[in-house]
Amino acid sequence: MSKKLYLANPYGFSKQTKTLLKEFIEIFNDLDVEVFEPFDKAKTIIQKGSQWAYKVASSNFHDLKECDCIFAIVNGNPPDEGVMIELGIAIALKKKIFLFRDDFRNCSDSDQYPLNLMLFLGLPKDNWEKYYFESLQDIKSNKKGFMEWAKN
Repeated sequence: MSKKLYLANPYGFSKQTKTLLKEFIEIFNDLDVEVFEPFDKAKTIIQKGSQWAYKVASSNFHDLKECDCIFAIVNGNPPDEGVMIELGIAIALKKKIFLFRDDFRNCSDSDQYPLNLMLFLGLPKDNWEKYYFESLQDIKSNKKGFMEWAKN
């Protein structure tokens, strides 16, 4: 049985950036990791009419609970608020967390972390960098924690 990954991202709000998801999903699929991408599922919920916003949020929460990890794309200054809420839920549920940020802008008041310090509660105190990615190549690196997680 393959592992399940929740791909928290803001890319579904734009036609141009939505194409970026394909590269992430291909990497995960090549590692036999099943991907739950919230915007993909939301399309069918939205077509069903009223109360769609609540249904989308509820569906995302359910999928996040069912997944083994969250891989969150945290670009932006600040990062997308929906992704931040999904990360907060994942931290509370004690899910395995991976953060991706190839945005070079500083988004932190801390010299220790590149983002809001609360996000790093979901990563190990020491060696948190293994779970923080700045390029697609990082995801596939044996020096990082994703390959180790995917193979075990």
